[in-house]
Amino acid sequence: MRKSIMWTKMELDGRPWVLLATEKGLCRVIMPNETLEEWSSWIGRIAPGVELEENESALKQTGMMDWLQSYFAGDKVAFTDTIPLDLIGTAFQQQVWTELGNVPYGETRTYGDIAAAVGRPSAVRAVGAANGANPVPVLLPCHRIIGANRKLTGFRGGLEMKRRLLDIEQIEGVTNGGHARFNF
Repeated sequence: MRKSIMWTKMELDGRPWVLLATEKGLCRVIMPNETLEEWSSWIGRIAPGVELEENESALKQTGMMDWLQSYFAGDKVAFTDTIPLDLIGTAFQQQVWTELGNVPYGETRTYGDIAAAVGRPSAVRAVGAANGANPVPVLLPCHRIIGANRKLTGFRGGLEMKRRLLDIEQIEGVTNGGHARFNF
């Protein structure tokens, strides 16, 4: 049972982001197109009855704030296991998220590549759903996962944000496209 949920806001690339952590570690990165209020039902499920506590110093201690600032400054930073995580999801989601952490900075993979890597080559759509449920985007780089046709596909942060993240990493050869519901 989680005893606390701490949060803080930070500005990255001129946009507001929110980070959440439990006593175990970072549990959620809320992107600029989302709000803390939109995540209240999720928070209620993972920590029923727990009050949110604004605590910038606790989130700073995870290392995630510095990591994100370095990333958005254009530093070539890769996934690190030094940031404590409390990832809440199914066993399959956990497998997919682990595989996301293996995609190197500046490279892409397809949903099919990830499905094959987790031993479920026909589960491409399930990989897409798990990718979309990634609780710590950017650190676990779901933005590096693209369609088999090298097009942008869905992204919880919107296709504009996905393009921005790919541009930071100087990833080329990915064309626009994707689902209309992610055009923001």
